Amino acid sequence: MRALILIGLVAAIPAFAQNAPGTRYGANPDLPTPRQGLLPDMKIPRPALWRDALPTVPQEYTISAIATGLKIPRQTLILPNGDILVAEGKGASAPAMRPKDLIAGLIKAMGKSPESGGDRLTLLRDADGDGTYELQTVFADGLNSPYGLAFIDGAIYVANQNSLVRFDYSEGQTKASSAPETLTELPAALNHHWTKAMTASADGRFLYVGIGSNSNITERGMAAEEDRAMIWQIDVATGAHRPYATGIRNPTALTIQPGTDQLWAVANERDEIGPDLVPDYLTSVQEGAFYGWPYSYWGQNVDTRVQPQDPEKVASAIAPDYALGSHVAALGVDFSVLEMGQQFAEGVFVGLHGSWNRSEPVGYKVVFVPFRNGRPSGEPVDFVSGFLQEDGNTRGRPVGVSVDPRGALIVADDLSNTVWRIVPQTDQ
Repeated sequence: MRALILIGLVAAIPAFAQNAPGTRYGANPDLPTPRQGLLPDMKIPRPALWRDALPTVPQEYTISAIATGLKIPRQTLILPNGDILVAEGKGASAPAMRPKDLIAGLIKAMGKSPESGGDRLTLLRDADGDGTYELQTVFADGLNSPYGLAFIDGAIYVANQNSLVRFDYSEGQTKASSAPETLTELPAALNHHWTKAMTASADGRFLYVGIGSNSNITERGMAAEEDRAMIWQIDVATGAHRPYATGIRNPTALTIQPGTDQLWAVANERDEIGPDLVPDYLTSVQEGAFYGWPYSYWGQNVDTRVQPQDPEKVASAIAPDYALGSHVAALGVDFSVLEMGQQFAEGVFVGLHGSWNRSEPVGYKVVFVPFRNGRPSGEPVDFVSGFLQEDGNTRGRPVGVSVDPRGALIVADDLSNTVWRIVPQTDQ
């Protein structure tokens, strides 16, 4: 496949200032008064073609489409030899409970690719290192909506929507040598939120798996939320699991901060209390912590829709580290490396899939959240944009982001069914 390359035309990067009161971003976002109505605001950009256009990236960076024609690419994994694995899957959806659920489902469908999910892993290879991935082949198929990916000591781990499975792997392999081994089952009843995000601990002993809630705000009852809205810690040797952190409505991507054992996550918060509530967020994940869902949001702000309340749980809820904006639908996160360039060396890239529940769409881009001294510091900077058009349509929707340690950002786009690669201009 011939890669298309474009140098972005964005202006100079703004200074990284601490967030001010009233902002939508950072540690102290403005939280307006909740607003409810018969129906939430619902408007989703319709799919549009890229044709000869490409996403916009900062000056001195180039972007190329390294894989096209995929079947709903979600998350990616950089293997030790530089090959890229792409998880492709569409996932199940829970049955609608209310008329507005049915309407919301129809609205959401308008902004999705009509392609069926691949239920597979695709492998991409750039054999000569020139930036063109000549090989695009199916590594494994017959999976069940794969999403989370991890590599530990000669094994590839895949989080299907219903199970965590393992493939043996030898460097350079282009196809799985056998069927996967199941390490543990994952909660899959209803699957209102079906994605199972995953990352490995720094020492390789554990896998962390994010499991989203089975409702927006417990409409299906608390019994449906057993083992939901939490992150599991799974022992790689035995498959035994335990809750690592709870009260996280939908943890959609996980990563480990380099040089530490610290787990970080992005999460999608609740709907139907206004276009500017509740902020989706980026946070370090504290072992044993409770993050509020369903009883409260952004710490101890009570959601009165949940009855009966639990004041003790609310009192224990901790606030996330960094607001990304409400309804941006963060679905990807990874820490950067020095090879990505000095101005983007310290921080995380976050894939924002985009809103469906606002009159003015937000998200639909990849942002960089700068860090200082190991913590988020300053407002997010647009790194890959141009998906959303002035006419209100969109050419793509970013999902997973992976940083190649050699200096490249890999972005899965599940609307145009493309994998994008962004590198400093001096590289290929």
